[in-house]
Amino acid sequence: MNENNELNLFVIYTAKPGMREAFLNDVESSGILRQILAEKGCLRYEYFASVQNPDTLLLAETWENAELQKIHMTQPHMAELKAIKGRYIQSTEIGRMIKG
Repeated sequence: MNENNELNLFVIYTAKPGMREAFLNDVESSGILRQILAEKGCLRYEYFASVQNPDTLLLAETWENAELQKIHMTQPHMAELKAIKGRYIQSTEIGRMIKG
């Protein structure tokens, strides 16, 4: 993968039963989402709720390149997000993609 290519991440979260909305509310109210969207290189960071499964979320992220996404992962608010995920999320699956 060329480190200069735009990077798209698709993250599927399975929330603990009945906890999807609480997770989304905590992420929003903590200000983490706002901080991530303000980061250098963040082109998209958006959650989608599954229509079929009330405990499933999709996070779509787009970064200018892989290096800026790596820097994103070291930000202090990402440790806070990890703690929030620990309260509400039971599994995570990540797909990394670049434009063909």
